[in-house]
Amino acid sequence: MSASILFDTPGPKARRRILIINIIGALLALGIVAWIFFGLAAKGQMQPEQWDDFVQGSTWKNYLLPGLLNTVKAAILGIIGSVIFGLVFGVGRLSQNKLINGFCTVIVEFFRAVPVLLMIVFFNVFFSRSLELPGDTALWAVVAALVFYNGSVVAELVRSGVHNLPKGQREAGIAIGLTRGMSLRHIEIPQALVAMLPALIGQFVVILKDSALGYIISFNELLFFARTYSSPNGNVLQALIVTAVIFILINFTLSKIAEIVSRRLSSRIKKDKNAPAVVGTTAVTFAEAGTDAESKDQ
Repeated sequence: MSASILFDTPGPKARRRILIINIIGALLALGIVAWIFFGLAAKGQMQPEQWDDFVQGSTWKNYLLPGLLNTVKAAILGIIGSVIFGLVFGVGRLSQNKLINGFCTVIVEFFRAVPVLLMIVFFNVFFSRSLELPGDTALWAVVAALVFYNGSVVAELVRSGVHNLPKGQREAGIAIGLTRGMSLRHIEIPQALVAMLPALIGQFVVILKDSALGYIISFNELLFFARTYSSPNGNVLQALIVTAVIFILINFTLSKIAEIVSRRLSSRIKKDKNAPAVVGTTAVTFAEAGTDAESKDQ
């Protein structure tokens, strides 16, 4: 229904034009790929000996898999930290206290504006020279940069998700005696998290890709190991292609997960819209649980 409202349904001529444009675009893409392939072949970059290293088990065991493990480790720590950071500062931006709201707004807007690469370099210098943290300083620098930048994006997702909820949710909670904070914690934020889950998974893809920026500070992630191994062997281009394929496969998997989650949430929302008396049901349920608890205490 929304598609028919926002856009006119294309007719037979429009569908033919769209089909012709798609065919032309596909042919152009294939032509570019073929041009790149034959250009590399002419330079001797497609010879089998250039790719032999990447079909050997020792290459994967000693270089690529350890690098991939460090990449996933940094991404997981960044995802956990950014979700916690985003929830705390997202709720802070929803606070009616002007001091808390202003402080959280400044923090979120600041870290959203600073490039991730700049933060990685800054935290690496700060941790190694000022704090002198034990262990892998480069890992913590990458994780800190990912947490602060992506956590700020998650905080904005939380804020916008709560604001996009129907006003009836908060009104129903207040009508049954909940405070604004209780309504926010028990009714609005849980629903906002469900609604923004596809966007949140998409942000996880960004975290995984940005972890490769740790190469600039010699963090032993996938790209760093691939370059380190391939430089003496003269097949850097092949190593970059293999690394890109690995990232594409992981990000494609995460994107498909986001699509599946989005479809399931859409079907769930449609079912909820067809059910009677949806607005405020969460608030009523919470209120009934609170009433039962009070009666037991008495």
